[in-house]
Amino acid sequence: MSGMHSERHAVHRIGLLRAMVLGANDGIISTACLILGVAASDASRSVILTAGMAGLVAGAVSMALGEYVSVSSQRDSENADIAKEKWELETMPEHELDELTEIYAAKGLPQVLAREVAEALTKHDALGTHLAEELGISEHTTAQPMQAAIGSALSFAVGAAIPLVVAAIATAGTRIISTLIVVTFSLAGLGWSSARFGQSAPVRPTVRVVIGGLVAMAITMAVGKLFGAAVA
Repeated sequence: MSGMHSERHAVHRIGLLRAMVLGANDGIISTACLILGVAASDASRSVILTAGMAGLVAGAVSMALGEYVSVSSQRDSENADIAKEKWELETMPEHELDELTEIYAAKGLPQVLAREVAEALTKHDALGTHLAEELGISEHTTAQPMQAAIGSALSFAVGAAIPLVVAAIATAGTRIISTLIVVTFSLAGLGWSSARFGQSAPVRPTVRVVIGGLVAMAITMAVGKLFGAAVA
């Protein structure tokens, strides 16, 4: 019977998926925008690559720190809820049992059966049951600050490396168009793979990621062009 619980769902990896998709998407778009904006101002290859590398390092560090702080705050809130639930179970167990009974009754179980289920689950794992039923907290969904920080930083760096490599190997005349083409395909691949990883339909996420990236790059290129012309 050990195989009955082997099925895996996307919720088991939603935290890591979110951090990695956000990091890779931000890495590709922000670095491509930086490179295209500088390139549009007719800057030299060395200036473009320096700006791109600085953007990669700064972005990866920023993503890691931002994810760690935000997810740590979420984790602190969860810990506070867990501590409160432990206190309630220790000081008012009957009230908590009644509360759990009403939860199952509200889900459609007859009152007597709801009470039996509540009592059985309370004996098995009172805290885990109350956290899952009252707060939606489980071992699969609890916040993981370090996991989110490392995942987002690494995925940002990988994403940022794509337009940076293209800018490094392309000629001056083809740098902009080559970056646009490669980044567009990269964003499409990211949208499709993240959707498949999350077990959802791929078309909408892919279109959303590509259009958003193209709009961001177009705006940045326009600003770079205008700024370059003004400086010149």
